[in-house]
Amino acid sequence: MGGIRVVARIRPQQSIEFERDCIVSAASTDGDLSSQPTLIRIPSFKNEHEIYSFQFSSVYDQTSTQQTIFDNEISPTIKHLFNGFDVTIFAYGVTGTGKTHTMRGGKTLAERGIIPRLLSSTYRRCRKIEKDSGGATVVGITLSYYEIYNDKVFDLLEAPEKRTPTGLQLRDNGGKTVVVGLTERPCESLKEFEKLYDQANVNRSTSATKLNAHSSRSHAVLCFRVTMTTGDEVRVSTASAIDLAGSEDNRRTDNGKERMVESASINKSLFVLAKCVEAISQNQTRIPYRESKMTRILSLGQNNGLTVMILNLAPCRSYHLDTISSLNFANRTKKIEIREIENEPMAKGCSRPVPSSSTGSSMQRQPLRALTPAVHNTAVGTQLASQKGDRPAKSFSVYSDRSRISGVPANAIRETSKRSSPLKRPSDAGAPSLSRPAKRRSPDRTQRPPAAMSKAVIEDMIEKKVTDLLAARALDHTSAAPVPEISKEVQRRLELLEQKIEGQDDGREQGLTFLLMAKQHSVRGEDKSALRMFLLAKEYFPDNAKLEMKITKLQMKLKEKQAVVEGNMDIKISSGMSGQPGGKVDKSTPSLSKGETGRGGRSVVDDDYRDLKNINEAECDSGDSFRYRAGSKKATKKLVPSSMMHDGLGDDPDTPRTKRLLDIVNSQDIKRLRLLRGVGAKKAEAIIEVLCGGDDGEGGGRVVVHSLAQLGHLRGVGAKTVENMRAGLEGGL
Repeated sequence: MGGIRVVARIRPQQSIEFERDCIVSAASTDGDLSSQPTLIRIPSFKNEHEIYSFQFSSVYDQTSTQQTIFDNEISPTIKHLFNGFDVTIFAYGVTGTGKTHTMRGGKTLAERGIIPRLLSSTYRRCRKIEKDSGGATVVGITLSYYEIYNDKVFDLLEAPEKRTPTGLQLRDNGGKTVVVGLTERPCESLKEFEKLYDQANVNRSTSATKLNAHSSRSHAVLCFRVTMTTGDEVRVSTASAIDLAGSEDNRRTDNGKERMVESASINKSLFVLAKCVEAISQNQTRIPYRESKMTRILSLGQNNGLTVMILNLAPCRSYHLDTISSLNFANRTKKIEIREIENEPMAKGCSRPVPSSSTGSSMQRQPLRALTPAVHNTAVGTQLASQKGDRPAKSFSVYSDRSRISGVPANAIRETSKRSSPLKRPSDAGAPSLSRPAKRRSPDRTQRPPAAMSKAVIEDMIEKKVTDLLAARALDHTSAAPVPEISKEVQRRLELLEQKIEGQDDGREQGLTFLLMAKQHSVRGEDKSALRMFLLAKEYFPDNAKLEMKITKLQMKLKEKQAVVEGNMDIKISSGMSGQPGGKVDKSTPSLSKGETGRGGRSVVDDDYRDLKNINEAECDSGDSFRYRAGSKKATKKLVPSSMMHDGLGDDPDTPRTKRLLDIVNSQDIKRLRLLRGVGAKKAEAIIEVLCGGDDGEGGGRVVVHSLAQLGHLRGVGAKTVENMRAGLEGGL
């Protein structure tokens, strides 16, 4: 068992970055500057005086070269590749940290990345092995190159026009994930590989972002298979070089719509990769490899071979949080243990071994018995011969490679070799000794005459069966208890309930509804409404003395209240004669009895008793003066504020401005009403609804406004609104 080798590399500082912003540094554990660094130091994001340290297999600072990283980390894996081990190399990091530069590199010889150097060393070793073996060993290399773009697999060795919208599919084969329909090209030389590799990189999806001018928009996977053939022995090993796309913060990259979709797919696959690493580190039973195609192909912890992870880091402060996140991921990845198992060599053109017992010239081929007993076969053959009459049935012989024991019949051999079950019934003594009982022949079943049964016998059998069933039911079920007799009172109540349910209660339901409403009005103190409900209920209960008593009490109570109100009105009129100019008396606002005050200290009269003078005793006694309508609400009449008469709204009704305002209101034109000051769409609709009689619960008919005071009484219109309307008419409306 071995772990994943994690190598950290700090990219060089760019021209637009300042040296004072570099916060990531490499250090060695013993403090010796000449030794290979193995620590990454970075300050905390919240407290810069707190330094975090991460230890890896190797750490390379900004001055490290491509050749140094390849010689120290990648070159030792080539010998394991030719020994039959699989090798996986992948670069991880956020966008703009130099992953593609590390894996692919530049065009110059010194800037070549890991992939060109790995193939170059592999071809050199192939030529060396072939030369040392004197041509006995032949080494071949096949190349495949594909990308994972938006979680879809596309072949980079094929033209983009040949791609399908769904991409290539993944399948499992012997514990490894393979891409169905992937192109594999044989490469005989390094020059041929460079030609194919450059052409495939043109097909890879790249684009410019704010952080990277040549940002990779997909995960690229390069696989080359090394096949060594020595005589009949074939050894196959695979090397995979993976250039992962970097995670992106869309707040910093300023991605457009298409780039946002690509970024979401990249971040999702990297998030699933982090989940897989976390699950492996916690020894969970389920690893979510299948949630992303990239993790399914990479299969960290499942592949048998060597795995090298190159962690690319940015030194500047702008990548602070992303760098800490990458370091935490790499710290968990290095703890994953993998099985370094060598691929077993396969024999070229191997055949299945033949057992020695079945070979030789002295082998005797003996015919096998038929599957069914001999008695059955003989009977069937005799029957067929008798039916056809021309010749007996042809017998077939099947030969076996097993030699026959001399002197022992075939039936005895089968009887001794077969294990008898103790659960089976032993055969009769007179029956022939067979391995299993013979089947009953169909001719015997057809030739047997049916037993004759008379009609009387059949009826007796049916009667006996029915009797037995009835007796069984009687035993199972206990006798039911006798039903008690129902009294006449209960029977009468049941009939009333049935009539009520069926709607045949002769109007009692409606009468009870009126009584319930009257009770509710009485609780709220609305005696006038309660009296009307009682009068309506009296029609359904004419001989109810209790109801008559309630009606009489309410009528007397209303008369007393009416007398109190009239007495207060006389006192108010006599006391207010001196207060009104010109001897005018404001009778629109009646006075209240002592102790009855409204909000703000102003006297308010109960709405139910404001027009009691218009109701006489005869109307209370008869129910014709009020007709009950379900759901209707009586609109309460508004009190005319005393300030209305003193604000000038009740004076000069014949002025041109007042006439014009009343004409506009009485026209019921919503467009003209909306032009008035302080009147909007909703208020104009409310005024028209009141004028059309829609808000009056007493009846319909069109209402005509004759004065400003009457206009101020309308719903939603007050003294201030009327003043605004009149002031707006000064502009020449």
